[in-house]
Amino acid sequence: MSPARQANSSLQRSQPSIGPTLQTKRNAIRASGAAKKRRDFDPHAFLATIGEGRKSLLFQGRQTIFAQGDTADAVFYIQTGKVKLTVVSTTGKEATIAIFGEGDFFGEASLAGQPFRMGSATAMTDCVILRIAKKAMMEALHREHEFSDLFVAYLLARNIRYEEDLVDQLFNSSEKRLARILLLLAHFGKDGTPETVVPKISQEMLAEMIGTTRSRVSFFMNRFRELGFIHYNGGLQVHSSLLSVVLHD
Repeated sequence: MSPARQANSSLQRSQPSIGPTLQTKRNAIRASGAAKKRRDFDPHAFLATIGEGRKSLLFQGRQTIFAQGDTADAVFYIQTGKVKLTVVSTTGKEATIAIFGEGDFFGEASLAGQPFRMGSATAMTDCVILRIAKKAMMEALHREHEFSDLFVAYLLARNIRYEEDLVDQLFNSSEKRLARILLLLAHFGKDGTPETVVPKISQEMLAEMIGTTRSRVSFFMNRFRELGFIHYNGGLQVHSSLLSVVLHD
């Protein structure tokens, strides 16, 4: 072997092998960066700001957000205000099937391939609503696990609510159904204390939601007020004592 080749061979043997160590460090840096990115993602901040595919919209009370038969191409998130979802039958009869409030999603059926809206969404009060395009919503759900967990938990809670509504409709009296819907509208059990229900919510709307007549709703509302379960003061105030009607056999 020539002297030059011997010198190069000796130099290579004297240098430490850094390939595997360097690769391990690089992997650690990448993992740390990915973890930091996940930690930095705040699903509530995502829902509070506008960005690609997200637009903050203002709606006045009674303004239509989307109509039955419109193309289903977005999901909506309520930042402030209340929204009602209604459906009109082929004979022209309208029914209120849900009322949404701050922190609620609606229009999510578009993610499951629903091509057209099955109902109409209308602002009940002045609202600030985030419109999230279907593509942007799908990308966020696939990319951000925290956001996906939050959204799935919300859908599961809503599914439980629908099951409870069905049981309520099948087995409970109209008086109990009215008491339950008033407690739900007051967010009873969420933050501890009921809040004022939507101002000027009509008895017709309540009758639609529980499947009875307006006269029956009027009768029970007067009874609840006489017993101190509810109070009218501009809006409708619901007291926790109304829970006794739901629990009473």
